Amino acid sequence: MIQVLEVKTEKDIKEFIDFPFKIYKGDKNWVPPLKNDEKKMFSPHTNPELEFCDTQFWLAKDNGKTVGRIITMINHKYNEKVNKAYARFFKFESINVEGGEQLLLFAENWAREKRSTHIHGPLGFSNLDNQGLLIEGFEYLPSIASTYNKVFYKDIFDKLEYQKENDWIEFILYPEDCIDERILKLNETIKKRYNLIVNSFKKRKELQPFIPQVLEVLNQAFAELPYVIPFDEKTGSYYIEKYFSLLNPNLIKIITNKDGEAVAFIVGLPSLSRAMQKANGKLSPWGIYNIFRAINHPKVVDLALTAVLPQLQRQGVAAVLITELQKELIRYGVKEVETTGIFETNTQAVQTWKNFKHIQHKRRRCYVKEL
Repeated sequence: MIQVLEVKTEKDIKEFIDFPFKIYKGDKNWVPPLKNDEKKMFSPHTNPELEFCDTQFWLAKDNGKTVGRIITMINHKYNEKVNKAYARFFKFESINVEGGEQLLLFAENWAREKRSTHIHGPLGFSNLDNQGLLIEGFEYLPSIASTYNKVFYKDIFDKLEYQKENDWIEFILYPEDCIDERILKLNETIKKRYNLIVNSFKKRKELQPFIPQVLEVLNQAFAELPYVIPFDEKTGSYYIEKYFSLLNPNLIKIITNKDGEAVAFIVGLPSLSRAMQKANGKLSPWGIYNIFRAINHPKVVDLALTAVLPQLQRQGVAAVLITELQKELIRYGVKEVETTGIFETNTQAVQTWKNFKHIQHKRRRCYVKEL
């Protein structure tokens, strides 16, 4: 008989973190997270989002053996923003269909007890977490910002009558090794028209003065997207600490106006998927070597974030960012770019790379169920 038990002890936390390492062992397309990063989720001292998220962590046990895990959550900031009473679930994993069903039914009951009208997910604490359930593209290696899961998970959601709420789609871009002169001239025209300056970087410390402005651009640019809540100083610092050391500053471009204020930015992240597989959740000397080798010598680049202030959207500024990044891709000899998830309804974002050869290769889904 399967029991769902709350994570309370250090042993429970370790079991929660280690569970996917067991069920995906030997899977060539699973990218392990760093265990130290995962552990930071559990404490308000290291995860400021617990201050506004009513969160509990659970393990499914069958005769003492862990067969699944899940996080249940009420994100109060999100509910206040959209004026709804939604619960969400996150980090859903199961060894089989039965365990998965029991976990989701348990999460639904938990949500009802919290007076939620709906439950949706997989959704994290913020839009910078790995969200959604992969339903297409299992044969492709995911980026560290994407997700990967068992194929049969979708069957569990279908059986329990969950509905599609939103889909993210992902693309592989194949940039050319030269840029059309017409595009370069158009970009110069756009920069002159709006008095824009493209800032490039060689060292991470050069990025530091821009961080508060970049967070503000991110908040404004993403404000109307589903599931997004603004980052404050605490939550912004949490994600900056998580990702800053993984950045290659050459792959970051920040556009400022004539007053030196950031109005747009793009973050290309060297693909760390293979390096993270070699690290296998631990920052051993070998793991660190492989990660920093991937950072400094990128062969594939993940398009992690692109943001433009609302008043400059649809004015060609995003295309300027892409072109400036492409110059660096050419310099590094990068032939493949992996996009992170884009809402399928966001046709404006897809148009940004219309000049690249590309394929849409993955689809992730956020499910919802009325309680």
